[in-house]
Amino acid sequence: MRSERVMVSAGFTLISIIWGSTWLAIKIGLQSVPPFLGAGIRFVIASSLLFVILKARHLSIPTTRNARRVYLALGLLSFGVPYALVYWAEQYVESGLTSIVFATYPFWVALFSHLFLEHERLNRYKLAGVGAAFTGLLVIFAGDIEIAGGSAFVAMIGILVSTISQAYSLVLIKKHGQPLSPFVMNFVGMSIGAVVLLSLSALLEGSRNVVWDAPAVLSTVYLAVFGSVTAFVAYHWLLKRIEALYLSLTTFINTIVAVVLGAIILGEHLSPRIFAGASCVFLGILIANGQAVLERVRRAM
Repeated sequence: MRSERVMVSAGFTLISIIWGSTWLAIKIGLQSVPPFLGAGIRFVIASSLLFVILKARHLSIPTTRNARRVYLALGLLSFGVPYALVYWAEQYVESGLTSIVFATYPFWVALFSHLFLEHERLNRYKLAGVGAAFTGLLVIFAGDIEIAGGSAFVAMIGILVSTISQAYSLVLIKKHGQPLSPFVMNFVGMSIGAVVLLSLSALLEGSRNVVWDAPAVLSTVYLAVFGSVTAFVAYHWLLKRIEALYLSLTTFINTIVAVVLGAIILGEHLSPRIFAGASCVFLGILIANGQAVLERVRRAM
């Protein structure tokens, strides 16, 4: 039990740091490669690596009804549509701000857990968090309309839709994916996501220039190997062992890492209004998830 707790803590830290850096890596890749193509190739590489792992570990791919439901949830709701939206949105929104909007993820996990997971219902703490989180979103969106105009606002809506989609997918996987290997789930899901993204690229990006310079190649490989294979396998391994809400709190660390890296490496600037809205969002998420975290800490002591 002690060794598993250590592995859980290590996995939690690992995915928090890796996913905090992926916002920056996506932003760098977009300077040379169109969004749908870049995301699609990311998942082609990742699914190819996972296929090698499946063969090496002699893992089969179940085709039960629940398994197919999990594969579709991952392929469409975790990888395909959400990553199309995130990559497209980062053309218009700074990486730090992207991560802040995505930090509403635990709130949506709390909501969908209440609807679909019997033992993770909403309570008064979570309901109070809803109001604070929505206040923060309104502050962030209002600031973006005044500062950046319509394109950035639409991009932020796209990020929010991506967040909702991935939260719903997480709860479906929590409910139906328990018997499945994380390697199998992610191989099939990323393969479906790659098909969706490359199809969008063929339809919408056929005439755009692509420059596979060193930053584009390095960012794509990093996102495939670490941002996809390493982080998602660890994430779905953790999902079998801890509550969905607790796991979603990695988003806090992701945001801190992303904002710091965006400011240091890209020189991005976030206005005081955005920080004020982000504070409301974080407060709402803390209120919504606070009781579950305190209960878990008490059980661990």
